[in-house]
Amino acid sequence: MTTSSARGSDAAPRLAPDLIDESLPTPLYHQIFLVLRDRIREGGYPAGTILPGEQELTRLFNVSRITVKRAMNELAAHGFVTRHRGRGTVVTHNAGAPVVEGRFDTLFDALKRMGLETQVQLLEASHLRADEELALEMALEPGHRVQRAVRLRSLEGDTFSYLITHVPGEIAARYSEDDLKTQPMQELLRRAGAEAVEADQTITATAAEPHIAAALRISPGAPLLKIKRIMRGRDGRAVQHIIAYYRPERFRYHMRLVRKDAAGEGWSEAELA
Repeated sequence: MTTSSARGSDAAPRLAPDLIDESLPTPLYHQIFLVLRDRIREGGYPAGTILPGEQELTRLFNVSRITVKRAMNELAAHGFVTRHRGRGTVVTHNAGAPVVEGRFDTLFDALKRMGLETQVQLLEASHLRADEELALEMALEPGHRVQRAVRLRSLEGDTFSYLITHVPGEIAARYSEDDLKTQPMQELLRRAGAEAVEADQTITATAAEPHIAAALRISPGAPLLKIKRIMRGRDGRAVQHIIAYYRPERFRYHMRLVRKDAAGEGWSEAELA
């Protein structure tokens, strides 16, 4: 384990009073949390490093000790550090963990190119009747039987995404629950004769609900990338409805755009190699 003092003053991340501002509506403790969080994410304090103590941080930021204590507690609540009596505050976030960059449809190709493999855990599998909202989005009759599956994906031993899928019951009947534990959904759909050829997709940011936060091992309310996609087969019927929640520090959505024509102002998405 390394300590911040062992790194040398030249290599130590800069912490100073001018990095926070009392005139802002954001509480000082949260501003300090954001500064320390960014230093950790940038690799300034690697996993296993002991952060400067509360007394030193009080001096560096020129604030009260209770303000620093609240900032450190927030770091611990978000999973960036663990606090130990007599040992100090130890960084647990691994800034060197791989970050996947790609489109949602090429995610697994991107993982393969990086030589990485994800592990999947099936949290729930059940059959239910589609409510009005789900039926409308999937163009099904209300009450149509669908399979609901909740899966957690991990990458390099750390949580990566939380996935909720709904598949029409007649399609889900063509694969087993054990298949859900080991096979990508797109492979299961292909084998079931329901390969997706088009999709509607929306991307938003959201705050982690408590049950999702618990599964991803993050703090409730932490930011997540939310991608919803309704996938359709060649006959235009929905074969899958998926909502995926990604930890933003583990996944970056990347698109390449090209001009439609030299004179026009429009842009369109280009195929990624």
